[in-house]
Amino acid sequence: MGCSSCSTSTNATPAGCKSNGTCGTSGCNKLNVYNWLADMTLPEGQKPFDIVEVRFKGSRKEFFRNVNGLDLKVGELVAVEGNPGHDIGEVSMTGELVRFQLRKKNVKDDAADIKLLYRHARQADIDKWKEMKSLEHTTMHRSRTIAMGLGLRMKLSDVEYQGDGKKATFFYTADDRVDFRELIKKLAEEFKVRVEMRQIGMRQEASRLGGIGSCGRELCCSTWLTDFKVVSTSAARYQNLSLNPLKLAGQCGKLKCCLNYELDTYLDAIRDIPESNVKLLTGKGTLLHRKTDIFKRIMWYTLIPEPKEGEERSFVAESWVPMSVDRVKEIVAMNKLNQKPDELLVLEMEEEEEDLDYKDVVGQDSLTRMDRKKKKKKKKKKDGTQSNVAEANVQAQPNQPAKQPQERRPDSNRQQNKPQQQRQDQKKEQRPQQQQAKPQQPQRNEQQRQQNKPHQQQQKQDGNRPPRQQGNDQRRETNRTDSREQKAPREQQNQQQLSQQQQGNPNRPPRQQPPSEPSNPA
Repeated sequence: MGCSSCSTSTNATPAGCKSNGTCGTSGCNKLNVYNWLADMTLPEGQKPFDIVEVRFKGSRKEFFRNVNGLDLKVGELVAVEGNPGHDIGEVSMTGELVRFQLRKKNVKDDAADIKLLYRHARQADIDKWKEMKSLEHTTMHRSRTIAMGLGLRMKLSDVEYQGDGKKATFFYTADDRVDFRELIKKLAEEFKVRVEMRQIGMRQEASRLGGIGSCGRELCCSTWLTDFKVVSTSAARYQNLSLNPLKLAGQCGKLKCCLNYELDTYLDAIRDIPESNVKLLTGKGTLLHRKTDIFKRIMWYTLIPEPKEGEERSFVAESWVPMSVDRVKEIVAMNKLNQKPDELLVLEMEEEEEDLDYKDVVGQDSLTRMDRKKKKKKKKKKDGTQSNVAEANVQAQPNQPAKQPQERRPDSNRQQNKPQQQRQDQKKEQRPQQQQAKPQQPQRNEQQRQQNKPHQQQQKQDGNRPPRQQGNDQRRETNRTDSREQKAPREQQNQQQLSQQQQGNPNRPPRQQPPSEPSNPA
């Protein structure tokens, strides 16, 4: 088979899928053909047909002549004639069915351009073929960059290497004629192979690449469609489709090929329906065509009432009038005889009213459902819950004695909590004592004040005169001596307080308190 997931046994029967050598789902390869003549036996003395159809990458198929008379089966890899060298392909059709394919493609049996089939592919040939297939993706991207560097207006869509790696075929699409002589030289220097450029159309490009259509299935051109017919916008008009290019265009950018599938059915149904550009004249007014349902044979018209004498024509809101095709034919025949029918015989269209069963699910129809505040859960009392549980047990099991609720032991809990309470009380008592104790600044000695007096008197005498540098140095020295003398009494007071605390409570660690200053005698 074409896919690598299906393993092939010695008799060429795929073991992965159960399609007996042909893919029934069209998933393994493209353009599969069911051989409905495979079970038929040939008459005695007649040789099997010597031409075989071989499939290559994408949807490319060619015919080769089996000169050596090899016993070939569908799905086998064979080595065929190439230009130059040889190529590796997969057998897609054998036997008498190949004759019908030759007639379909207008190829004669004795044509000289039919190439030869050499042999079954060897393992070395298969390994080389797989190696070259793995290079196709990188080669395509590299060739695109080279073409863009040369400024060529072309799109390289696919690259196919020959089985022996001697030639590479580049498929491209372009709107105008492209001079790619310089491109061929650079590609040959880059990849060291013989280069062949082949221009294809948009539809052929989509067929080679494949894809998924808007219907959700694989593209018709890559699975079973072989010939591309002309598709015009008149096919969409006959089928009453909107002329929207986004919906009518396929993956190739052209009109979808499926627009022609049902065109003949619509043309047969339209033959008995009157033309849409004919106006119907009646006693109530003029009818203009708006819509046609081809298969229900109903036509919708808009009624424009005729003005009375001395009044101007007034246009009202359009109200569509459904009429049968037979009634429209009668009115057209009467108008040809210069007659106007008084009655329209409008069809009564029954409107199907669907009963919608709607249910309010968890208040989801309310717009303010997110604004509601959640109610706070009330805490249940332990006494009430225990008594309720006891009553429920008695009612559920009347024969069995009811279990008494467990008694509380508040005394034990209180005893356990006593040391914690004592600690808290001690902390509360200590807080006001700490707040009352404020640090007091130490008093200065009379000697220090007397030393500072001459400096203050000198400053008053000087007035606004700027101080000298020598006076500043003397002030700094006096300040240093003052700070040293102040530290000595503070240290003595701290040592005395520590000794008193240790004598009062030896187990308690000494607590540091801020030093207190001596009160001023003045």
